[in-house]
Amino acid sequence: MSPQEFTKALGTKVRARRAALSLSQSDLADLAGVSERFVRFVEQGKTTVQLEPLLAVLGTLGLELAVQPASSQTVYGQL
Repeated sequence: MSPQEFTKALGTKVRARRAALSLSQSDLADLAGVSERFVRFVEQGKTTVQLEPLLAVLGTLGLELAVQPASSQTVYGQL
């Protein structure tokens, strides 16, 4: 998955969760301690968002970021 695909999918999930909780972007920003602009960037799938505020947004929404092995068996440096 490319960074663009990942951030677009993440943005879609964040937007859906925020809507399910009936929060505006401004409400979410206030609760997470980030700017409304940052929330907008996350939801738009911007690839350069910072990790710490992203984790604050996810935590506020009751979401978490997980790392797991890729579905492909190819690992960098190995054939």
